[in-house]
Amino acid sequence: MPMVSGLAAVCCVPAWAFAEDGPAPRFVDLSLLVAPEYPCTWPTFPRFQLNAEERIGPSSPYNSDILIIDGNTGTQLDVPPHSVTPADSGLPSAGPFGRSYTDVVPAWQFGGAACVIDCRDLIAAAPPGRSALIGRDRVIAWEKAHRPLGPGDVVLFASGYSDRFYRPLPEGRRYAADPVEGTAPAWPDPDPDCMEYLAGRKVMTLGIDSASMGPLPDLAEPTHFAGLKHGMIWTESATGLTALPVTGAFYCMLGPKYRGGPYSEARAFAVVGDPLAGRLIDSARKKNVVDLSVVLADDLPVSWPGRGTGRHRQPLTTIRWGMNANTRTSFEMHLLDGQAGTHLVPPAYALPPAGFDEATYAPEVRAWLADYQSKYGRRGTSDATTEKVPIAQTCGPARVIDVAHLLGTTDSKSWPASPEITVEDIRRAETRHGELQPGDIVLFQSGWSDRYCRPFPAGKACLEDPLNGRSEGWPAPGPEAITYLAKKGIRCVATDAPTLGGVEPKRALMTYWALGSRGMVGVEYLTNLARMPRGAYFLFAAVKIRGGHGGHGRAIALY
Repeated sequence: MPMVSGLAAVCCVPAWAFAEDGPAPRFVDLSLLVAPEYPCTWPTFPRFQLNAEERIGPSSPYNSDILIIDGNTGTQLDVPPHSVTPADSGLPSAGPFGRSYTDVVPAWQFGGAACVIDCRDLIAAAPPGRSALIGRDRVIAWEKAHRPLGPGDVVLFASGYSDRFYRPLPEGRRYAADPVEGTAPAWPDPDPDCMEYLAGRKVMTLGIDSASMGPLPDLAEPTHFAGLKHGMIWTESATGLTALPVTGAFYCMLGPKYRGGPYSEARAFAVVGDPLAGRLIDSARKKNVVDLSVVLADDLPVSWPGRGTGRHRQPLTTIRWGMNANTRTSFEMHLLDGQAGTHLVPPAYALPPAGFDEATYAPEVRAWLADYQSKYGRRGTSDATTEKVPIAQTCGPARVIDVAHLLGTTDSKSWPASPEITVEDIRRAETRHGELQPGDIVLFQSGWSDRYCRPFPAGKACLEDPLNGRSEGWPAPGPEAITYLAKKGIRCVATDAPTLGGVEPKRALMTYWALGSRGMVGVEYLTNLARMPRGAYFLFAAVKIRGGHGGHGRAIALY
């Protein structure tokens, strides 16, 4: 069953998912594509890299990547410590939000009601090296035309700048490098007084479709500090904002949960159309949001260690370099595997491209493939890497299936082994809580990450010990369970364990073949599923990296 894929910036949720409530909403991707030939990194910072670590062939049945990525890459999230230092720092930039890092900012702040302020008339209104300023008068005029701003609103300054200038290099120098160099006009941006006005309206989340929330040449830091000192967060380098309705859409921006991170690469999107947009806005206003992502930190078991010695993938490594003159701290970037922490599993992770010669698999894998195809049908092919998975596919009504009863059910003589989540386990959950519906996001809850995602050396119990047969593996669905879910119309399966595949290599690979060949994707390494009320709506978004075979990102649920 070959997998047909494509790239879609706008995707509709299947109508049957919301048929009883009205027309299907649209998910609109508002994120820039991250790729080496684009101006995706701030022009004076180390450039983004994606390097192949594994490619499907004789040495591995999987594709995996090594990412070198600075937080100021592509569409990105700024949180207060980007400019604000801890209250006890003794610096002029000190403030109460100096420790509101990406792993501390409350999840309710990531979304809200999109309030789009048109700034297109300012895109060419300044001389080279300078930004046209967005003042409070423009915000007040918007309020007079529409409604007063307040808590739960996300103000989006839409000039169309990234739509117009984000292009492959060298043309793409016009996006950021030329304005910084002083050879082209810079982007429109709010001034510090505008930030103070919005803070007075209790607006805590902003977004802009230009390279920075900081006006050139000399107001970048004052504008940042004016907003961030109040606990604001914002999106920089969004795109497509001018296509959104003036108000009424739900806006969301999700970035990886780096411990102590002052900023991060991110993914921005909107949901257009009621009733879903209205429900999500209402949940965000009430702060009814649960963060479902594990923390990314060098001393936590968030990277694949492999079995034995020398079979690991790139461990998460925080690289500190340079110096931020305002906070007196180093800048941060990360070296990591594309499937570190809470992440996406796209079809191209385990499925080879069309035309792949199966004779290049290792003999053992060829035998597994023959066994798989005799039981489950043809293994497909795919070019569906991370950026080609529509955000709508990883968002939907959450259906949590408790599989904690499977823990401790394997015989130690069979280790390394994972208890298998079966079709019967899923059917029992349906009997208790109702039939699964097309478009539901199925989340397997074992409590594994809650229990075992701990700093080393205790963290070895999460991945290393099960992989090496020193303890039981985490519960994982087999290919039969995936096939059953596919027939139910499920397009995304998630787990609070490190992987959907488990620790036994053959069975794990069959699970991933079954997922990809049926056009399904996975979200792995969630946490806090026990805190999510029944009836919640699941949102996950991976950083939009072209050609990625895994996608680190963030998951939340609104209720």
